[in-house]
Amino acid sequence: MKKITCFVLLLAASLSTFAQTWKSDKAHSQLKFDVQHMGISTVSGEFKDFTATVTASKADFSDAVFTLTAQTASINTGIEQRDNHLKTPDFFDAATNTTLTFKSTSLKKTGENKYQLTGDLTLHGVTKPVTLDLWYRGTIENPMNKKQVAGFRATGTIKRSEFGVGAKFAAPMLSEEIAIIADGEFGKE
Repeated sequence: MKKITCFVLLLAASLSTFAQTWKSDKAHSQLKFDVQHMGISTVSGEFKDFTATVTASKADFSDAVFTLTAQTASINTGIEQRDNHLKTPDFFDAATNTTLTFKSTSLKKTGENKYQLTGDLTLHGVTKPVTLDLWYRGTIENPMNKKQVAGFRATGTIKRSEFGVGAKFAAPMLSEEIAIIADGEFGKE
């Protein structure tokens, strides 16, 4: 009996360390960006078609791995003419570079529920490391479906020239820095 109890305890302990996958809820997740136009206004946009996952074995997500894939043709700034231009080789070249991707490579705790998230971003056919600020907003039980959901917000900036985006447009026309704002609600699989 003692051997069986020890085995059950060891099995339970090992199961608790297995990584679990969480998938983004499309209805409650956003991938947005802001760019300054001529230094006097901000143009905001989003990628409407994307998927993201988080894989972690720890309850505080301190060992999490984040992945994201967005369809570049799903770019939306609210102005059809501008969106069509952004899909051309002048910017995202959506016909050739159909997706942008992100995969985290490290996660460093910086405070309570705050992390520095580093990963490889592939955009416009160029892969570069980027670092974002990550806020783990908590985990709750969804009262509608009784499933566990976790919330995250990632923010940071990238330089468009490092990815060859909008190379024909000088910084006075479009800011070099693009602000990234990603909000996600993730359901445990």
